[in-house]
Amino acid sequence: MKKILFLAHHRIDRSPGQRYRFEQFFDYLETNGIQCYLANIINEKDEKALYHSKNILKKVRVGVNSFFRRWKHIKDIESFDLIVIYREVIPTKSTLFENYISKKNIPIVYDFDDAIWVKDVSDVNKKISFLKDEKKIEKIIPLCKHITCGNEYLANYASKFNSNITIIPSTVDTDLYKPIETLNKNGQVKIGWVGSHTTVKHFEMITDVYLKLKSKYKDKIDFVLIGDENYHNKQLGIKGLKWENKMEVELFNSFDIGIMPLPNNEWAKGKCGMKGLLYMSVGIPSVMSNVGMNKDIIEHGENGFLPVGEKQWVEVLSKLIENKELRKKIGDKGRKTVLEKYSKNKIKKTYLDLYTSLMK
Repeated sequence: MKKILFLAHHRIDRSPGQRYRFEQFFDYLETNGIQCYLANIINEKDEKALYHSKNILKKVRVGVNSFFRRWKHIKDIESFDLIVIYREVIPTKSTLFENYISKKNIPIVYDFDDAIWVKDVSDVNKKISFLKDEKKIEKIIPLCKHITCGNEYLANYASKFNSNITIIPSTVDTDLYKPIETLNKNGQVKIGWVGSHTTVKHFEMITDVYLKLKSKYKDKIDFVLIGDENYHNKQLGIKGLKWENKMEVELFNSFDIGIMPLPNNEWAKGKCGMKGLLYMSVGIPSVMSNVGMNKDIIEHGENGFLPVGEKQWVEVLSKLIENKELRKKIGDKGRKTVLEKYSKNKIKKTYLDLYTSLMK
């Protein structure tokens, strides 16, 4: 039986990126003769220090612990047939581990789903940003046998350093993510956003749009923000809700409209549209900024919307708020798009064939 070691930061089912890029395929790969092992370096205690604390000593301690955990992970690395690195082996400037692994004559797949060469640091980690090197990706990619990434923009960047590239979009488990027709709603039209404390700034980008809608529709609408339970917005009168994995499908189904505002910059061009795809998978209309891969996923007015500018955002959301039939029509077409192009079931054999070919 072949064995693959996945080197990533987080434990199983903790990071959405890891889940949509490879974790959800573990069962399928194992039924086809490939054992999958995830080696993570950040535990639950570490997460609190990294993402919720400004204590630099705690963060440094996490870094030191991560380093020693990695040494344990690669101690018997030669027993594996393939190594998959997601983003980086450790979250510092160092490429020590990548260089070490590359000398072991084991094929390496490097996978990424964001423009990680662009600096984008959360407020809680600004003081330790000097430990990071966004350009280290340029040192890692040439060491690898093959590169997998989420869209053409990322592939064009990777092609400067390695010609062996496969574009594999991030995908949704459509057997899990699906509409729940019997879900009770209180009559309000809920406009929902899902993210984290590091990306809530994107939700706030179009606050003026929300305020105009709130003034126009008053209690007929409500805004729901999920992923940062510490978030408060007095203008909108909302408090962020905690993300719960066990309730994720119900959370998405609780929305009537899903939104994904993004800035028009290099970082956003690398995004793989995952938030929008999740909205679409449960049959709710997705309204996304006209940036990057969003333009590949959405055909404006058919399976979703790509408004440009404040006026269009207000117009599009107003139409959806006022027209339940339109919400249903766009939501159904969005679900169909995901089933046809961005479903786990459509992509799983791509991973199997690629990994198998590299382990020969």
